[in-house]
Amino acid sequence: MLVLLEGIVMCFVLLIVCVVGIANGPVGLVTFYEPEVQERAIELGLTTRQRITRSTTLASIALFVPALVLVPYMVYGINGAKGFREGFLQMVAISLVFGLFDRIFIDWWWVGRTRTWIIPGTEDLMPYIYGRTLIRKWMGTLVFFPAVYALIAWAITLVMP
Repeated sequence: MLVLLEGIVMCFVLLIVCVVGIANGPVGLVTFYEPEVQERAIELGLTTRQRITRSTTLASIALFVPALVLVPYMVYGINGAKGFREGFLQMVAISLVFGLFDRIFIDWWWVGRTRTWIIPGTEDLMPYIYGRTLIRKWMGTLVFFPAVYALIAWAITLVMP
């Protein structure tokens, strides 16, 4: 039950990053859209390649630091997980909660079904998340994070008494 609550905490972290990122309009997080949308936003003068690069860096820090620091802290520091298996399974469970939240609530519903994320002049490129980006995001949820959490759990078991 605690792992589910911690997964929800991570969902809020993701939600806050998204809300702050689009506070001045959805072009603020165009980094999460397909390359065609990014190029169109640049052509329309809505952003620049440098702003997209900066946004990518800031969003990556805001998302990956909590995922790579807060999640292991919750599992080993708060939950008291012992060993590789217990820690790994808890971290993967937490990551699946926020990963599914991202894929279903953020990507499919919020970006894909509401007008909040529409960038004027790019409507013909909707849906914004498809193809390579969609595959990359699902691979992150189902492969990348579990692999990273396996490495973190392994590293923690090396230093734990």
